Amino acid sequence: MTKDPAGPHGADDIADETADVIVVGAGPAGSTAATYLARAGLDVLLLEKSEFPRDKVCGDGLTPRGVKQLIDLGIDTSEDAGWVHSRGLRILTAELTLELDWPELTSYPPYGVARTRHDFDDLLARTAVQAGARLRQRTTVTGALTHERTGRVIGVEGKAGQDKRPVRHRAPLVLACDGVSARLALSVGIDKHDKRPMGVAVRRYYKSPRHDEPYIEGHLELWDRSDPRDPKLLPGYGWAFPLGDGTVNVGLGILSTSKAFRNTDYRALLRSWLDSTPPEWGYQEENAIGRIGGAGLPMGFNRTPHYRDGLLLVGDAGGMVSPFNGEGIAAAMESARLAAEHVVQALARPEGPSRERALHGYPRAVGELMGGYYQLGNLFAKAIGKPRVMRLATKYGLRINPLIPLVFKGMSGCYDTRGGDAVDRLVTVLSRLAPTPR
Repeated sequence: MTKDPAGPHGADDIADETADVIVVGAGPAGSTAATYLARAGLDVLLLEKSEFPRDKVCGDGLTPRGVKQLIDLGIDTSEDAGWVHSRGLRILTAELTLELDWPELTSYPPYGVARTRHDFDDLLARTAVQAGARLRQRTTVTGALTHERTGRVIGVEGKAGQDKRPVRHRAPLVLACDGVSARLALSVGIDKHDKRPMGVAVRRYYKSPRHDEPYIEGHLELWDRSDPRDPKLLPGYGWAFPLGDGTVNVGLGILSTSKAFRNTDYRALLRSWLDSTPPEWGYQEENAIGRIGGAGLPMGFNRTPHYRDGLLLVGDAGGMVSPFNGEGIAAAMESARLAAEHVVQALARPEGPSRERALHGYPRAVGELMGGYYQLGNLFAKAIGKPRVMRLATKYGLRINPLIPLVFKGMSGCYDTRGGDAVDRLVTVLSRLAPTPR
């Protein structure tokens, strides 16, 4: 964080650009926010450290909750537009296979989609540019620029281009959409909550005849068999997302609630797990494409407050990955839309208490949307951190038919908050009763 004596309206030869809003990071959160802000008529500066098209470690799949956000943006999610549709989720354990179609809901479409992040993020960034946002690629933001007297965030500083030229950009509001690194939040002293769950995900692409399967897969029993005499069931799950192009995105995620979290070679674990899968699936080394990639998953609001002194935390930067299923894209886009709505309202007001009142509505809105649900997820993550609980849940829980819709809707986040059936109402009530993580 650098203090700026010039203040929010002062002149400074170092400053490169000014805007109404600066959005840092052009992933799903940043590009979504920039699109809505630009469509509202604001001057938006969107900063991205990489250059499109670029890749990200991810499962490459969206549940219907995420698909809704794409549709709301006006993006064509048809198969003709390059999206691979999923009919539902196939759950696999050592003793059981369940195929569950996505529920028919008022709020969300009855299909999921898959697309590589190489294409997906590029598409969202281009959507933001078409809306009027100014995209600056190869710009690495290193921290917030703050007012010397008030400490308020008034812009960002970083390095741009191949020559890493120092830059300073100013705006009255900044959206931190910089992912798990959360450099902006850290630069102003917003640290993560260590007692809330984190996850680690690793994935690789494989040529496979299962590339056009109608279901995405969740493997709920993930074994560490590095010691054949003492196999261990770990808290987490494996996934397989068919991409329709001859390849499947296969990976696994592990929770920090496991004692093994810091002592596991995740890449070796992925290889060990896939070596035990049926050969006809094709998840063997000779069919692998590229290297194994890994990334952290900041879960359950593990970084708050989501608004402070001109800085809004959006998506992964605010720890908004679901503790239930590790999905972060839907929450990133949902929080981005809420952030944009509150920023638009705030900038329509004069500087001072009225504008701040509008901005403080953002963390409340995010909390109302997903806070209670994530608190339930935090408790869930803590429970399955105990291998015995995980084993009982997979061995017996999935055999209780009346529980399956509750587990499916609850863990996927696909339920109607208004109306719906008895399961929808139960999940909604439980989410509302749970306190929002602070």
